[in-house]
Amino acid sequence: MESIWSSTVSIEQRMPLDSDKRTEAVIIGAGLSGVLTAYRLAKKGVRCVVLESDRIGSGQTRSTTAKITSQHGMKYDYLIRNFGVNMARQYAHANETAIRDYAHMIKDLKISCDFRTCPAYLYSCSRDDVLKTEALAAQQAGIQAEFTTETSLPFSVQGAVRFPDQAQFHPLKFLKVLSSKLEIYEKTRVLSADDGKIQTDRGMVTADYVIFACHYPFLNVPGYYFSRMHQDKSYVIALSGAEQMDGMYYGIEPGSLSFRNYEDQLLVGGAGHRTGSNYEGGRYETLKEQAQHYWKGSTETARWSAQDCMTLDRIPYIGQFSGKRPNWYVATGFEKWGMTSSMVSARLLTDLITGQENPDCEVFAPQRRITGTAVQEFIKNGLHAAAGLGKGILPTSEKKVCTHMGCRLEWNPDEEMLECPCHGSRFTKDGALVNGPAQSDLKL
Repeated sequence: MESIWSSTVSIEQRMPLDSDKRTEAVIIGAGLSGVLTAYRLAKKGVRCVVLESDRIGSGQTRSTTAKITSQHGMKYDYLIRNFGVNMARQYAHANETAIRDYAHMIKDLKISCDFRTCPAYLYSCSRDDVLKTEALAAQQAGIQAEFTTETSLPFSVQGAVRFPDQAQFHPLKFLKVLSSKLEIYEKTRVLSADDGKIQTDRGMVTADYVIFACHYPFLNVPGYYFSRMHQDKSYVIALSGAEQMDGMYYGIEPGSLSFRNYEDQLLVGGAGHRTGSNYEGGRYETLKEQAQHYWKGSTETARWSAQDCMTLDRIPYIGQFSGKRPNWYVATGFEKWGMTSSMVSARLLTDLITGQENPDCEVFAPQRRITGTAVQEFIKNGLHAAAGLGKGILPTSEKKVCTHMGCRLEWNPDEEMLECPCHGSRFTKDGALVNGPAQSDLKL
C-alpha cells in the first residue's frame, strides 16, 4: 500500500557507510526532520553525516498527508490552560515561523514540490462553543484565527475555526532536492550510542553532537522516552472524482475525517486507533464507505497509513535528549503534525547546537515541567504497557513478542503487520522489522 507521494517520486539511492567517520554532527534518521536539521546545520558551517537504516524518506515522511500548519487540533485553549499564554505564544510562533521557513526555502532553492498556500479549518458537527473558545485562544497566542460557519465540506457543521495562510506540498519532491545536498548513508542501522561514538552495522561514526531524528528514540536509557510516548495509527485514501475543497480540514469529534486536495484528487483521512489495537480491521473500508456516501461515483486511487508518536502532554520533545548527555539532541513526538514540527525541530536544534538564542525552545524542551494531564497519561500508558508485557510472558505456542521490551504483538489485518501495543514497533508477518523503537527482527 503505497502513498501517492512515494508512487510519484523516486529518490536516488545512496551507498551505505563504508568506513569509520569523524564529523561534527551525526543525525540518526533521514526523514524530513533529520534532513532539514542537517541542511540548516550545514548552512551554519557544521559538517553533518546523516545515517538512515532504510531509504531517505522511507518512514513517516512518505506516509503523511503533508499539511504544513499551526492548526493542530484543539491545541491553543489546552496550552493556555495547562502552560499559560506565554508558552502558547511560543508554540504558535514556532509553528507559524516554520510555515514561512518552508515558503522561503522552497523559493530560494527553486524546489518544485506543489507547495500551495491555503487555509486550515478545524470543524465540528455537534458543537460551536468549544470552537469559539479555541478561536479566541489561538488569537491570544498570536494567530489570526477566526470562527466561521462557512466551509466547503459536503455536510453541515456547527462551526469551524479558520487559520489563514497555511500550506500543503508534496513532501518527497521537497525531500529529494534537499537531501541531494547532504552526506547521507542509507541501509546503515545504528546499533548503539556511547557519548559521541555511534556504532552502526557498517562502522563507527564519531561526532561532537548526536541528533536522534529517527521518529522514535530506540535507546531506553537515558531519556526514558518509551515511558513518555505511545504510537497511534491513522488511515488515508486518495479519491478521484470527489469535489475539491477550499483548504485543509480536520474534525474534532471521534470518528471525524480530515481532508486536503492534491492535484485533482482528494485525500480523506481518519479511522485512527492506538497502534496494536486494530483487531477486527476494516479501517480502509470505513473511509471508503464514508467517501461513497458524500461523493457517489468517486474512485479510490491509493490507500496508506501513518503512524505518529504521541507525547504525554501533546507537545513534541525537541531539544536536549537528557541532562546526562549534554551533546545529544532529540526530535520526536510530533503527533499528527510532523511536517511543521520537522521544520520547528530543524530551527530549534540548529540554534541550540550553534549557540543562538531561541525564545521558543522552552515549550518544546524534553525536560519541561510535568502537568497533571501528563501524569494521568503516564499512568495510563504504564498500565497499557504492563498489560502488553503481561501477555508477552504468557506460555502460548502462538506467542510473538516485540524485540524491544517483550510486549506481545498484535496482528493488524488492514496493514498485514504485527504491531506492538506498548510502544508501536511493527514487523512483517515474516518477522522483519518495519519500524522501531525495536532494533532487530523477530526470531520466529
